[in-house]
Amino acid sequence: MSSRNSPQKPDRKTGALLKSLITFDTSNPPGDTRALARFLATQFKMLGAEVEIVTAPNEKAAHFFARLRGDGSKKPILLAAHADVVPVERQVWTVAPFLGVEKDGFIYGRGALDFKGGLAVFARAVMMLAERKVPLARDVILLAEADEEQGAFNTTWLAKDHWDSMDAEFALNEGGYIFTDLDCKVRQVNITVADKLSVTLALTTTGPAGHSSRPFPVDDTATGRLIAALARLNAHNPRVKLVRAAETYFRALLPISSDKMAADIRALLDAEDEDAREAACRGLTDNTIRGGLLPNALLRDTMMVTVLESGSKPNVIPSEAKAMVNTRLLPGTRIEDIIQQIKTIIDDPRVEIRIVTPMSQEEAASHYLMRTQLPESPVNTPLYSALRRNAKCVWPESTIVPTMFEAGTDATAWRERNVPVYGVYPYPIDDDVLSRMHGPDEKIAMEALGQGTEWIYNTLLEVAAK
Repeated sequence: MSSRNSPQKPDRKTGALLKSLITFDTSNPPGDTRALARFLATQFKMLGAEVEIVTAPNEKAAHFFARLRGDGSKKPILLAAHADVVPVERQVWTVAPFLGVEKDGFIYGRGALDFKGGLAVFARAVMMLAERKVPLARDVILLAEADEEQGAFNTTWLAKDHWDSMDAEFALNEGGYIFTDLDCKVRQVNITVADKLSVTLALTTTGPAGHSSRPFPVDDTATGRLIAALARLNAHNPRVKLVRAAETYFRALLPISSDKMAADIRALLDAEDEDAREAACRGLTDNTIRGGLLPNALLRDTMMVTVLESGSKPNVIPSEAKAMVNTRLLPGTRIEDIIQQIKTIIDDPRVEIRIVTPMSQEEAASHYLMRTQLPESPVNTPLYSALRRNAKCVWPESTIVPTMFEAGTDATAWRERNVPVYGVYPYPIDDDVLSRMHGPDEKIAMEALGQGTEWIYNTLLEVAAK
């Protein structure tokens, strides 16, 4: 690792910045990131950076830009991290979710992992360039995104009128995990080059309304029909599909896998039919230390019931029932095919299925078709090479694995304009930390933040410094 300007010990300033970011309640909804954007503007103005805040028409979603100017001999690099977070169920938290509590070497709070921790790491790495007055060959842009958590004014909206502010040669976003093994050593650094596509569907049923003391036949009621449909959907497991990004991931895991896991991976890669792929997937999901959740998500389109809506009073039979089903589609999967698959599974033409979107259903289908056909980011760019090289310096025993992100990100705004995007959660985590994402007592280790800052800072030195 280059020693020029690199930190000699974990930088506690990243943790301090994260604690400040957590104190801004940016829960989405409503997704109000204005105060956080103003805070970041103050921090970066003191360092001489150019700053810009773009506020959406809802007057809540605010995108923050900070730019360090280079000499223009190379195109910019952009680091994007979302500032909004999912809501909390306060009754199941043991600490205040918006105080940034430091305890036992961890920082607790909503967004500590997803993704204010990443925002803190990216921001501190850019700040260090400014603090140390590093001469730059290219502009370095930090973007604190709004509305990433299923909001309407995300980076796709932003890019329509503000593309010049976010144009770059390549970009860094959230995505791949850095996993510690059972001995607490970092063995695996995932860098995502593709994302699954998130599409939410609304399943709606209708039926007669009336007094609950005189119930209708269950099959005639809105709730009865919906419950039956969801029971069939929940019992279904979409078939295994091995897309290229997942195949690359599993091949890269072979050298660092146990004998059993390596055998399951080889069985998956060599499978010649659907039954063989299913058997190999079962082996992988039954025998991985992470409970099989990640391998299963990388090998299937997924469908998860996330919201149920029906009724207004205990003694009234409701006339309508609705469920939100969040799907995550593998590259190449068409949403029309998923809708048809769900119709076949639930086998009830009285259940209406629609894409949740402000667009028409036809426009949405075309929109998502374009997105699912986007190519993955190449691994022969200077940014990917620098990420790989500097990760090995910080975590010498690690294997760098290009992969697909099982969730979704705001990277599409760049990918659909042919800008390579690489995704990282820029700090080591274990199963316990990962399990808290979107859940109670979300946390990240102070030491992990320091290591991640070192990694990203040295990566920026390599690709941006003169």
